[in-house]
Amino acid sequence: MTTSRRMAIQYVLLFGATGVSLPFAGLWFRAQGLSGAEIGVILAIPMLARLLTGPAIAVWADGFRARRTPIALLALLAAVGYGTAGLVEGLLPWTLAWFVGATAAAAMIPLTDVLTLRLAKREGFAFSVPRGVGSAAFVLANIAMGALLTVAPADAVIVWIVLACLIMALTAWRLAPAEAVAEGGPALGRERFRGIGRLVADPTFMMAILAVGAIQAAHGFYYGFSAIDWKAQGLAESVTGLLWAFSVAVEIAFMWWIEPWRRRAGIGAATMLMVGAGASVVRWTALALVPPLWTLWPLQALHALSFAATFLAGLELVERLAPPDSQTAAQTLSSALSSGVLIGLATLASGPLYDTFGAVGYLAMTALAAVGGLLALAMRLDLDQPT
Repeated sequence: MTTSRRMAIQYVLLFGATGVSLPFAGLWFRAQGLSGAEIGVILAIPMLARLLTGPAIAVWADGFRARRTPIALLALLAAVGYGTAGLVEGLLPWTLAWFVGATAAAAMIPLTDVLTLRLAKREGFAFSVPRGVGSAAFVLANIAMGALLTVAPADAVIVWIVLACLIMALTAWRLAPAEAVAEGGPALGRERFRGIGRLVADPTFMMAILAVGAIQAAHGFYYGFSAIDWKAQGLAESVTGLLWAFSVAVEIAFMWWIEPWRRRAGIGAATMLMVGAGASVVRWTALALVPPLWTLWPLQALHALSFAATFLAGLELVERLAPPDSQTAAQTLSSALSSGVLIGLATLASGPLYDTFGAVGYLAMTALAAVGGLLALAMRLDLDQPT
């Protein structure tokens, strides 16, 4: 089996799990009787902690000889955390269990991305191909769970996620390539921490990951409350699954066809970052107006820009700005902001915003995306300065 296919299997399992947890976690917690504010807190705490847990896990992961080992261990830990959430009762136990599961699951994404980027560069396959296969799995998970929830209880959400994580632990351990973390073995812990310090001290690097983080964090209200909001507007869970699936299908098309064209055309990553910010501003502003169902489809198509273009531009910028021996730390720092503290703050704010304003709360995400666009513009101007 080719390396590209092996990594595609990892992404299928990884995003097969997040394709259920992202859109439907809020519905599961709502079925347990929690308010929007309580749901926002549970979902936000692992994201907020990622500013600390992300770099710490990156340093821990770089202490192994093979990159696949920490991925397998994190998948197992995620299964334990999510499984525990399905067995306990009460706000505090749910918060603690979800923290473990979500922290481990989120940490797998940058580790898998770094492994795939390294393999793609050495073996000559396009990173976006296995990543796009994972996005296809996300689509199928959206549709399947949306349909399943019309006939099954909300606990199906937890069962699905746990099974996906357990299978992922096994495939990471037995199927993923045994790519070494570093030639000659892992570096000492203090050297790995110094690498993070050098990245944080680089203003251009920090501006880049803050821009990516702000634009990605603007998805917080959508991730946490779109399913709840659309159900309140009278849309069935199956329609929500289709809407999410459609957005990711367009994302896949972007990764497989538009992204290679973008690179051939010489359109820079900083430019794509600003395009992603603009699409995000349009998308969240329109959703705040509670548009009719037919309008939701083109708005969901903007996910290709608000998420995919931003994500790929962020990967390229981080790889360009970080030294080779700090790639894991750099991608994890970026993920800790975009999928961590910034989206955590956005999600934390989204609960009270939804309880108070309903869909109008999307306007806060419009403002956050606009801030990301301004940071991207400033970063681009900084990169264009002669050295």
